[in-house]
Amino acid sequence: MIDFKNLIAKGLKKVTNIEEIESYIEIPSNKEMGDYSLPCFKLAKELKKAPQMIANEIKEKIELDENVISRVEVVNGYLNFYINPSSVIKNVFEEINEKREQYGSSKIGEEKNVVVEYSSPNIAKPFHIGHLRTTLIGNSLYRIYKYLGYNTTGINHLGDYGTQFGKMIEAYKMWGNEYDLSIEPISKMMDMYVRINDLCKKDEEILEKCRENFRLLEAGDKYCTDLWNKFKDLSMQEFNKIYDVLDVKFDSYNGEAFYADKMDEVVQKLEEKGVVTESEGAKIVDLSDVGISTPCIIQKANGSSIYATRDLAAVMYRAKTYDFDKCLYVVAYEQNLHFKQIFAVARYLVDEKYVKGLEHVSYGMVSLPTGRMSTRLGNVVKIEDLLNETIEKAKVIINEKNPDLENKDEVAKKVGIGAIIFNTLSTSNIKDQIFDWNTALNFNGETGPYLQYMYVRTNSILNKLEKIPNINDIDISLLNDEHSIRLVKEIYDFNNIIKQAADKNEPYIISKYLINVAKLFSIFYNENKIITDDKKTSDARVYLTYCVNLVLKIGAGLLGMQMPNKM
Repeated sequence: MIDFKNLIAKGLKKVTNIEEIESYIEIPSNKEMGDYSLPCFKLAKELKKAPQMIANEIKEKIELDENVISRVEVVNGYLNFYINPSSVIKNVFEEINEKREQYGSSKIGEEKNVVVEYSSPNIAKPFHIGHLRTTLIGNSLYRIYKYLGYNTTGINHLGDYGTQFGKMIEAYKMWGNEYDLSIEPISKMMDMYVRINDLCKKDEEILEKCRENFRLLEAGDKYCTDLWNKFKDLSMQEFNKIYDVLDVKFDSYNGEAFYADKMDEVVQKLEEKGVVTESEGAKIVDLSDVGISTPCIIQKANGSSIYATRDLAAVMYRAKTYDFDKCLYVVAYEQNLHFKQIFAVARYLVDEKYVKGLEHVSYGMVSLPTGRMSTRLGNVVKIEDLLNETIEKAKVIINEKNPDLENKDEVAKKVGIGAIIFNTLSTSNIKDQIFDWNTALNFNGETGPYLQYMYVRTNSILNKLEKIPNINDIDISLLNDEHSIRLVKEIYDFNNIIKQAADKNEPYIISKYLINVAKLFSIFYNENKIITDDKKTSDARVYLTYCVNLVLKIGAGLLGMQMPNKM
């Protein structure tokens, strides 16, 4: 496929002799101002001329293929380039014909390694909607990087270590005979956790017993270890049910406990570097030299590890095991300081190239309309309940709209889960979200169900045909109306959109793009009769519909959504 931006840049480079000229080229928000634009204000200082004069001079000198660039115009210091519509259509159709279900993919990530850490729920606690964003953002990024050719490793860094397990062990010692963990084990474990937390607030002696349990666990005590394994196994059985429904997968489940025997090396290396000092009995690393006023604690005064130590051990392990170019941590913004500290300390433990590859993909919190959630208070909405409720609500809507639909349960599942996924990934990561069923399941507007409905509409058209028209039989000149051209140009940009989503680690860029494609197709559909008496016209419009069908399905797949064939 022709890279039109790069083609224009080559022409500009010959005229201006500016190597980085391609980075100056923009895509105008107003499509009437061209497909690409060069703001000559950026060149004024370097060329010592007025922007308008620079634009006019470049226009006179630049040589571009008129079959590709139909015209060049100067408007108020901007040099605007208009791509020949037939060139775009030809490129898109040929690329679709060649790549089919791989349209938009690339090999830019070839021989590069990306590690994505996401989901990472705490063992023995409920998988609640606070885990939705890390799970779905991470899953989408995992898919996006893979689609761009990166060797991608998805890691579920389970919260399976720490003082909380000392509390759980103590709770089980005190009340274990009251609970049957073979039924709804996480709810039972959560109840124990809430009870023990309440008791710890009132009784310092109980809290100290919990701390001692964790010290025993770290030391490999059989009773504590066996009980910890039981909590972990029961939790993973429940978590995997949710991952199966969401179609979320991982390559590694190495959680905090995996690094228990690797933390001494962290402390030892830091001590050898001479950066460890003591503060009230604890071992810390001062980070004031990089502007971080809060030191990083790497060992508590009682000798126990802290999760910072485990994260540093993970950095060392991942650098050695995966030789990563990027290591992404999809974790809420509440941990911003923690990751600044970890990345700053990592410079003493791994090579600089690995430190540069560490990225915290922070995201906003999820709350209920009634306020924030707390595991300790038991005020959570479990994801399992959320999924079931949403699927049931989707089923009610489907029964109202299309009571005779086949496989209603399967469709309701795809619509319900798709609604949750799209709702979660429809805004920038950093924004806080209030989860609302009515918003997520709205079949109108910029929602998952709307996207699925538009995909189903393309399917219904294509299903009327015996086969997709042969590309060699298509007369692209028949797609000459503005609605067809705008739609094709949007489809052309698909690969660039995927790259942007990866560059910024923002799946919502794809969500927003897919809504634009769906809306443009809706206009195209309403303004053009697709299957007509004229076979040539029908073939051209049907093939464009096929292109939309593929892009919507591929794009939704990168978000983690499944598309129903009928609704």
